[in-house]
Formats: sequence, structure tokens, C-alpha cells
Amino acid sequence: MPTLGIDLGGTFARAAVVDEVGKLIASSKVALVERSPSGVVETIAQAASDAVMVAGVPLGACGVAAAGQIHKDSGVLSVAPNLGWRNVPLGALLTHRLGQPVRVVNDLAAAAWGEFHAGAGRGSQDMLVVFVGSGVGSAIIAGGRLVDGGGGVAGELGHIKVVPGGRRCGCGELGCLEAYAGGHNLIAQTRELLASGGAPEVARLTGGDPARITPVTLEQAAEAGDVAAGEVYERAARFLALAVANQVTMLNPARLVLGGGVLRHCPGLRRRVEEGVRAWSSTTSREGLLIADAELGDDSGLIGAALLVK
Repeated sequence: MPTLGIDLGGTFARAAVVDEVGKLIASSKVALVERSPSGVVETIAQAASDAVMVAGVPLGACGVAAAGQIHKDSGVLSVAPNLGWRNVPLGALLTHRLGQPVRVVNDLAAAAWGEFHAGAGRGSQDMLVVFVGSGVGSAIIAGGRLVDGGGGVAGELGHIKVVPGGRRCGCGELGCLEAYAGGHNLIAQTRELLASGGAPEVARLTGGDPARITPVTLEQAAEAGDVAAGEVYERAARFLALAVANQVTMLNPARLVLGGGVLRHCPGLRRRVEEGVRAWSSTTSREGLLIADAELGDDSGLIGAALLVK
């Protein structure tokens, strides 16, 4: 029986009806206008209704992928930085509103499960998935099972500490990898450079307009020889590559899947991560390792969320 997958982002809620092998039957997208828990629940309900109406098929349960730290048993979002939430019982709220069982999972866990079944992870039972987009996240599949940990937050690569007491992260803590290498924070650091007047190549690329800055701006400025931009970029690349290499050493995956908008649009950073894994993970742990790019794009979380409730 088809199931419903929901991808709750910072600006949109996407819904899709997905069949047993991970194929999208129908999908919809609704903008988040009201970001309170009740408003987001109504937005999700609208997206779900639209997708189900187009699909015209009976549904089983519903899976929801959301960015943040989620308690695996209760479906409570302990921390959801993109929405500014703390301790919101999203699973219970959606189960009541939709009238069917709802499972809420971390967006990277859902993306990993989607890639495992229908994307770059097919054929592998031991896989590490790392996405760098607005944030930094990872998920672990071992022996064909998703590793979620005692509280459901295993694999939080973005929140390992790389500079104790360093930059503040969206999770509220200091010195997280995401605070240095996540897309939002790459933009924030580049805007700081522009405001300081010490990054001439950033100024040239953007015409002095901070609204035009993206992670690509930082990479291009660094590659063009902008010293200040290069320092920020090199720090982010080194922290990220070393973190992923250490995960490979710890987990010994057969496959490493890299994805997310930042790695997709910043080929230099993507290359640095792979080079770091080859250079810094232990020789035995990376033996036979296949490094692949994610295949499902923005649909990985939708597909994975739907498949996780089967």
C-alpha cells in the first residue's frame, strides 16, 4: 500500500504519495506562512491533502522528515533551528490532525533511507550519508538498519564540536561543525567579511550587496585568491573533511554518499571532503570504500520518510 511522505523545511512543506519501491506517485508543495506549531501542522495537512487527492489511492501511514533533533519514540522535536522550536510534540499534533499514524524522523535519516532503498545506496548494507546544505547532517545505516541511537539523535555530525567555545550554532551551542561549514553559516561568515571591507573579491562578486552572497561566492572568492575568504573557506573545508574522515574511521562503511545543496554547487568543497577521507581516515576503514553522490536530490527525504513507516 502506498504511504505518505512529508518533508518539512524552513520555508515549505512538501508531501508525496510513494509506492513500495520508492517511486513518487504524486506530490505537492505549500509555503510555510505561519511558523507556529499549529500553523505548520495546518500547512502540512494542506500539502498532504493535495498530494493524496492527486494520487487518488488509499494510504497507509505517514512519515515526516524534519530538520532538528527528534525523540524517536515520542516524535517530539527537541530542537528545530530552522523553525525556532523547542520541545514541540509534532508527531502527536499531526497524528491528531491527519487522523492516521505519523512517524517523525530527522531529515537526514529520512534522506539516507531514501538513498539506501532507491538511490545511491542500493546494494550496500553499511552506508554513511553526509549532506551539507543549510546545515550539516549525517545518518548511518549498519547491517541494513538505520542507526538512531538511544534517544534518536545518532549521527548528528553537524553538532560535533570543532572549536570548543567557538561560533554559536543554530542549535544554541558553541563551536559546532555546522557553525563553520553549514550553508547558512558560510553565508553569515562571508557577510562578516564583506562588512569588514577586507575581502575585495567578495565585494567584486556581489557588487557589495550582502543579499547576493551564497556559499558559492565564498568558494569562488577563495579560489580567486581573496586571502580573507580563503581563510574562512579553508577552515570550513578542513573541519568538514576531517569530521567525515573520522566518521569513516569509526564506522567503516562500504559506501559514503555525499549530498546537499552546498556540496552539489561547490565542487571544490566536495573534492576537499573526498580528498580528506582518502588522506585522513584509517587505511583499513576505507579499504573498499565507494564514495558516491546522492541521486534523489530534493526527493530523498520525501521518499525515505514514506518508506520508513512501512
